[in-house]
Amino acid sequence: QVQLVESGGGLVQAGGSLRLSCAASGRALDTFIMGWFRRTPGKEREFVAAFKGSDATTNYAHSVEGRFSLSRDNAKNTVYLEMNSLKHEDTAVYYCAARRGVILTITPREYNYWGQGTQVTVSS
Repeated sequence: QVQLVESGGGLVQAGGSLRLSCAASGRALDTFIMGWFRRTPGKEREFVAAFKGSDATTNYAHSVEGRFSLSRDNAKNTVYLEMNSLKHEDTAVYYCAARRGVILTITPREYNYWGQGTQVTVSS
């Protein structure tokens, strides 16, 4: 079992930055595929970014590429999503997820563990 806890969300003006954290307990994160997703009211959960711990392969949604970046701290068993040049349309609840296996996927249902989410609100 893996427990994931997100933090770092909040209210920020357009053009600003936030860093989300996803702290894990139960298993080492470098054995998982780690993903970030987001959801806005009335919409399906949307892929944001993911990386494979074993070889640091990353994948970003086109809408965030060049603005968001992933990093991790193995000692803290924590992954981060650095979000820069935030736009109003980035407003959502952001979720961290972990997936067993070796395939880096952008499909939410293929992830096994989820955090509770953290709200990001970008004012225009």
